[in-house]
Amino acid sequence: MQATDERLRRLRELQEEILACNRCPRLREFDVKVGLNPPRRFRGQAYWSRPVPSLGDPLAPIVIVGMAPAPHGGNRTGRMFTGDQSGNNFFRALYEAGLANRPVSVSRDDGLQVYHVYITAALHCAPPDNRPLREEVENCFPYLREEISLLPNAKVFVALGRLAFEQLCRIFNVRPEFKHGAEYRLPDGRWLIASYHPSPRNVNTGTLTIEGLRAIFERAKELAGLAGE
Repeated sequence: MQATDERLRRLRELQEEILACNRCPRLREFDVKVGLNPPRRFRGQAYWSRPVPSLGDPLAPIVIVGMAPAPHGGNRTGRMFTGDQSGNNFFRALYEAGLANRPVSVSRDDGLQVYHVYITAALHCAPPDNRPLREEVENCFPYLREEISLLPNAKVFVALGRLAFEQLCRIFNVRPEFKHGAEYRLPDGRWLIASYHPSPRNVNTGTLTIEGLRAIFERAKELAGLAGE
């Protein structure tokens, strides 16, 4: 119990470090600029325009890793997968899998709750054109690596997109192929599942369906021993 408490304490500290991070000047400048010049539909809203913290239960058995906040999604609302269509696709599937209490994610105070999952990302700042530079990925990697090491009950890792998958493979020192729906047993006995990202482009083109993403989350529940919940 003491070891778990120490991990959770360090995890809280790590989130504060992420919130205060200035390792990537290009991203910090971009995120602030976006908030000062929003599209008409968001005018009058105060943008978060800071690194976006992780979301969910640090004692959860399922860890979901995305790519990065969206400029007018997480960067606006201050919460992972919140305020854009990727977030709605993501939370609809999570809700249908019984891992969230609502199918949409609008704002930090919308009453959304998640169950049995912890949600983080390869980057905590929104990159221009959804394309981070390699050095920006490297700057955020130590946060993800330590964060993963601090989650005491994590059994299943779901990577949403190739970048998240590659970063998790680096952490676990494995080199499996990225294929949607592929499951890999990690050397320590835990599981890694690959999934396409729930972006509007992937969903609109049929590359990924809400049903397909829900199936990924349902499989994660089975591997985590949560079947039937």
